[in-house]
Amino acid sequence: MEYTLNTGGCRMNKKGCHRNSDKKLGTFDWMCDLPETLKETDFVEVQFKNTRKGYFLNSTKIPLEKGDIVAVEASPGHDIGEVTLVGKLVLLQMKKYNVISDKMEVRRIYRKAKETDLEKYQEAKLKEQSTMIRARQIADSLKLNMKIGDVEFQGDGNKAIFYYIADDRVDFRQLIKVFAETFRVRIEMKQIGARQEAGRIGGIGPCGRELCCSGWMTSFNSVSTSAARYQDISLNPQKLAGQCAKLKCCMNFELDTYMDALKQFPSKEINLETLDNTFYHFKTDVFKGLISYSTSPTFGANVVTITAERAKEVIAMNKKGSKPDLLDNRTEEEIKPIVVEYESGVGQDSLTRFDSNKKHSKNKSNNKPQNNRPQNNKPQIVKTDKNEKLEKQDKTDNKQNKQNAPSAPRFQKPIKKTDIDPNKK
Repeated sequence: MEYTLNTGGCRMNKKGCHRNSDKKLGTFDWMCDLPETLKETDFVEVQFKNTRKGYFLNSTKIPLEKGDIVAVEASPGHDIGEVTLVGKLVLLQMKKYNVISDKMEVRRIYRKAKETDLEKYQEAKLKEQSTMIRARQIADSLKLNMKIGDVEFQGDGNKAIFYYIADDRVDFRQLIKVFAETFRVRIEMKQIGARQEAGRIGGIGPCGRELCCSGWMTSFNSVSTSAARYQDISLNPQKLAGQCAKLKCCMNFELDTYMDALKQFPSKEINLETLDNTFYHFKTDVFKGLISYSTSPTFGANVVTITAERAKEVIAMNKKGSKPDLLDNRTEEEIKPIVVEYESGVGQDSLTRFDSNKKHSKNKSNNKPQNNRPQNNKPQIVKTDKNEKLEKQDKTDNKQNKQNAPSAPRFQKPIKKTDIDPNKK
């Protein structure tokens, strides 16, 4: 892949224009190497802070590329954003998000951002954190049940968007008046949910990766506890809840796969009957295709694990009026789990292959004839029965001498100065 500086295309240029985008709402530009598609529309996709983006008309035919900073029309004044998509893909994105240019107000692109525009934009951006803290204090003083999660200033600094979350409907008419007097800007309030707030703030999830809502998720579907039941996840609210205090969105990612796999298993409500007992559903292992049944409907007692095919056979027998002797008819060899040893998927050898080569090379280097004589030059003492008896007697005598010996004092008595005679030398 080439990484040369050019004025456009799918290769890397001075603005970092390439197929992929590092932004959350970025689109894979699979038409970036087709320059003829750039002339099919005058609409341009412009993205602002975090998850806010819009589609603007390039009526003056300004040559724009991905990564350009532009000044666009706003109400009032102008806003500063980054061009994230141009060409035919803009029409497809507008169709995806139901943006109809005939029924909506079309705003224009004024110009590429100048140095003065960027300076005002940076000044307004630096005020966002302090404004958010002050806005929270004002909301607390008015005793409003709401939380201001983020503040976004317009590019020219004449307008500020306050994002807040609230459980109930909030009457913030007095709050807007206080905000306008305090910050001297045009005020706009936008209510968001707890998931959207977590996406704007960001963070690290319990899996060790960036939060999905802040990394790539744009639409949030409702999550219920039934998703945890289908996947046999522990119904612990502390483990099921994410950092937004809602159920984790990732519980829906594999739910459809589990639903399809569970179609091959019998219903959990059907009980299995044998000649001795009645078995109730206890646990299902979707990965191994096994079902565990218990003789008690409330807890695990005499748990028997069988395959899904065997469970269907027993259900068919019960419907016909017959009952099997045993629930599990497998032998011990069939029940014994198969131990799978390490297998290299890349096709490499074992990690001990170097050790065997070293030993083999050492044996090759030593061409001297090997003697069966011992390596030590010391004479070897051959033990006989008499010598062994004498050694045992010596050991017993040493033990008796140690036991009979008077015990020595544990601590020595300190010598006083008065005990020393000064006349003695």
